Amino acid sequence: MSNNHAVEATELTKKFGDFTAVDRVSFTIQRGEIFGFLGPNGAGKTTTIRMLLGLLRPTSGHGQVLGFDIVKQTDEVKKRIGYMSQRFSLYNDLTVEENLNFYGRTYGVRNQRLRERKAYILGMAGLEGRERELTKNLSGGWKQRLALGTAIIHEPEMVFLDEPTAGVDPISRRAFWDLLYELADGGTTIFVTTHYMDEAEHCQQLAFIHGGRIAARGSPHDIKENVMQGQVLEIDCDQPEAAILALRQLGLFDEVALYGALIHVIAEDGEDHEATIMRALRDEGIRVESVDLIAPSLEDVFVSALKEK
Repeated sequence: MSNNHAVEATELTKKFGDFTAVDRVSFTIQRGEIFGFLGPNGAGKTTTIRMLLGLLRPTSGHGQVLGFDIVKQTDEVKKRIGYMSQRFSLYNDLTVEENLNFYGRTYGVRNQRLRERKAYILGMAGLEGRERELTKNLSGGWKQRLALGTAIIHEPEMVFLDEPTAGVDPISRRAFWDLLYELADGGTTIFVTTHYMDEAEHCQQLAFIHGGRIAARGSPHDIKENVMQGQVLEIDCDQPEAAILALRQLGLFDEVALYGALIHVIAEDGEDHEATIMRALRDEGIRVESVDLIAPSLEDVFVSALKEK
């Protein structure tokens, strides 16, 4: 394993009976980077994380985390990593401080070192003054920050975060990513799974997973440049739902989807279809404000990558 690699996964596969949850997944993660593992629910993200953490034994393939084999040296891996699960592994009937004490001692952090780490986490998470508050009374955003704090109380070299922002409001999501940047700036390697495509822009490297297989890998910029098939046209009109039906009936486009109040159409030589789109929508009595060729979003690229599989 390269000294620069925090993770090396090679042909990792996990089967449950006849069902293949993860199918020959390979990737590397550089030390100190934020690596995003993206995909819809059920794509294989959590199963991959659980194999890397030594919680699930791979059916085949192999991997190393921080230089240690994920099957033969799981105890060494667990000492050096932090893990934040989808459900925030907190004890709701304990206070904020009691949760930090429990996880600190579990990781062997005690006495003066524990006091120092608690002070750091309370400051980092904005939880000062809430030490004696029961965890069950915290909002989702505060629980999220506390869960991150319990995962890093022992100063791990690497943190695995499984859907850490699911169900959290947009403001809390943004604040949470600020904390991740702070950790990464301090040298911590971060592996984060998400199905929020906007969060992918915060990562240095990405892997898209779908149906247990890697659909695309690279930096956000590289993926947009090299993976995208076709061009994206953005349409602003007054009846988007009716417009989507009309455009799909044309049968000319790889994808027609709603993005907020706008429509994205993906097609080879998309700009050649502008006049056709304008005519088809006006024939349906739909007022068109604009049809613009735009740079693809990561969500556009993800849809395109899945079409190729």
